[in-house]
Amino acid sequence: MVFKDRKSIYLQIADIIMERIIKGVWKENQRIPSIRETATEMEVNPNTVVRSYNYLQDNGILQNKRGIGYFIKSGARETALKIRKREFIKEKLPEIFKEMELLCISIDEIKRIYEGVKEE
Repeated sequence: MVFKDRKSIYLQIADIIMERIIKGVWKENQRIPSIRETATEMEVNPNTVVRSYNYLQDNGILQNKRGIGYFIKSGARETALKIRKREFIKEKLPEIFKEMELLCISIDEIKRIYEGVKEE
């Protein structure tokens, strides 16, 4: 798996898991792959996955049932959406707005492009 340099790997793994939950690939109350399985899939050390799972557990997305595994908590999709929206607004939008200003791109132009992409 290829990770970006700008963000910790454990947070990028947490983002991937949240994306799967938001898209409905993983459903509420569903058991997710074990730490070892996820580490193998992501090609990372299991300790990195432990950090990701702990982060998601601390944020109310995962629940650890001892001896059984990790499960998606009820309401996790909404929680993941809130977290991802907050990160997008705080981290990515300022960069986008700065670039739009530099290139003289208006909100209306972005809206037209977005609507075109959405139709495809």
